[in-house]
Amino acid sequence: MTELIFEVREAPEGGFTAKALSASIHTEANTLDELKEQIRDAVKCHFDPGTEPKVLRLIIVREETIAA
Repeated sequence: MTELIFEVREAPEGGFTAKALSASIHTEANTLDELKEQIRDAVKCHFDPGTEPKVLRLIIVREETIAA
């Protein structure tokens, strides 16, 4: 695996959550910068040394509601 994609969302209670699309990795943090570090740490824990993906891609989903 050369790339791992994460879906990033704002958490309703504040902060952010991230979920990998093709691996069982989930993490959360208060800021986007903290979340990036949490993602790196979670990936290191999930994969054996030397087998981790080279690229971590973040797809940031922002939900917004507007009046009709």
